[in-house]
Amino acid sequence: MAFSKGLYSLLVASVLAATVHAGLVQRASDPCAAIAGQKWVAPSDVRACFNSIPVDASTKANILEVVSKTLAFHTSVNFQIQAPFPFSEDVHENLFSDFSRISRQRYSSDFELHVDMSRTLKRLNDGHCVYINQCYDSLFLTFLPTPLVLLTDSSGVQNVHIAPEAFSVASAEFADEIDFWQNALPGSLKGQLSSLAGAKVLRINGADPFVAVNANAAITGSFQSFGTRQNSFFASYNRGTSGWSYIMGNFAQMSLPLTDSATLTIQRVGSNKVETITLPYRSRIGATAVPWTDKASFLANNCVATPGTNGVDAYASSTKRDDGGPTPEVAPVGAFQQQPSITPRDRRLHALNVLLDTAPQLDITLPPGLTPPNPVSGSNGVSQFFMLDDGKTGVLALGSFSAGSFDQLEASMLNGLLTLKNSGATQLIVDVTGNGGGFICLAHWLHRIIAGPKGTTEPQAGLNTIARAGPLAKLITEAIINQNADPDDFLLYNPINWAAPNGTQFTSSHNWLEPSVKKIINRKLDMFSPTMSDICQPFDMTAPSEPLFDTTKVAILLFGIYLT
Repeated sequence: MAFSKGLYSLLVASVLAATVHAGLVQRASDPCAAIAGQKWVAPSDVRACFNSIPVDASTKANILEVVSKTLAFHTSVNFQIQAPFPFSEDVHENLFSDFSRISRQRYSSDFELHVDMSRTLKRLNDGHCVYINQCYDSLFLTFLPTPLVLLTDSSGVQNVHIAPEAFSVASAEFADEIDFWQNALPGSLKGQLSSLAGAKVLRINGADPFVAVNANAAITGSFQSFGTRQNSFFASYNRGTSGWSYIMGNFAQMSLPLTDSATLTIQRVGSNKVETITLPYRSRIGATAVPWTDKASFLANNCVATPGTNGVDAYASSTKRDDGGPTPEVAPVGAFQQQPSITPRDRRLHALNVLLDTAPQLDITLPPGLTPPNPVSGSNGVSQFFMLDDGKTGVLALGSFSAGSFDQLEASMLNGLLTLKNSGATQLIVDVTGNGGGFICLAHWLHRIIAGPKGTTEPQAGLNTIARAGPLAKLITEAIINQNADPDDFLLYNPINWAAPNGTQFTSSHNWLEPSVKKIINRKLDMFSPTMSDICQPFDMTAPSEPLFDTTKVAILLFGIYLT
């Protein structure tokens, strides 16, 4: 059979039209296909994908079982049923009561179940105990171009404002989406997003701004202090390994696509006019997302267990490096730790205490006008040192207690402080804004070199602790002692990782969980180890024999969040 050119073209066009139509039908019927390959989308479109995933009864039961069993290692579960003063108003979460409720409750989608699980764990207000599901958390980050700050006027009154630097930050970080927000502004404000910078915010969604601030504090988690959780709503900054970073704050950055827009009643700088604007949130694909084409591949690529999400046998030949240490898996949790990347060696050799958050640290650049100039000698990465113009006040800006090298950060702390002291500094400000924790012994080291040798710094800083001594913890410790189950000291339950309060290191045969101490906490029986301490001293560097600063002239400064 012969075809003319015209008929052939018609057939090709018909086939292409049918193919395009089939693709449109698939994207319309599969909300995950609709957002596949997109960098920026509406939060409602992300929710449509997430909400299309049904609850799987066996997965739900497995999540509750695994989380419940894991919490046997978390020290504070029974304390957090009703925390003692001064946090009695802030922490009162009975996890196992809520898990029982969740097990019985029916959910319209797996995403609805996730939000309930996430907020239940966040009510602990404890950055050491966080529930993260990489299927949803920060798969898309949801933004507004108007981060908020608290500014104090000339009479000492604080008000909520759109950050003066908001447009500078947004136009640099969101250059490929800024026009969307420009065109979303109403009337004469269209295209005038820059004019919102510094505006006083009179209302958020029709209510006093602190209604929104406090609503965020109720669900954000991570910190016991209500004030710190309030601070998380606002923009802030942090010193990273390679520069200064801008923190958008929870109003302008969300880890879940739960909100479509915000309505702000504002008074712009230099104007007496009160204006109301509504800005849409936009969701940007996150760095941890694995590409997909439809719901099936979305689930397969982002929502199943991987070697990095499960425990591994540190002594299996497949997990050991040439130097005998365990090979670090590409653990998804690492993306959510609020610290710079650290080496496998340092991770193995040095104990860590790091804040976890459902949003990873972002490298949003702090505008140059806000970046402090002229750091002094000794500055390196997360530790930057400055001398103020008064000639007597030194500043240590410490963005983290972690760094790419434990040894380099340890040396930087000492060298920078010595530079300040030798330059005439007699008082010190330590700025730990945005510091998410890190190597425990570097915190001890900083305290020791500032305060000098005395009873509160040697043989250790008095930061005694106890560990929960449940049945599984005891079995692990007994296997290490009696069966040599941890010959290479990979495990925290190995006695040689701990010391008595007087600094005497435990021997390999010492069962440091015994005699266990019984405690009744909120009418719950619990078991804990005797008092012990971390092993930080002797340090591997020589500390000064005299204090570097009078501790009565040392101030700790933070704007926003900080993990102690």
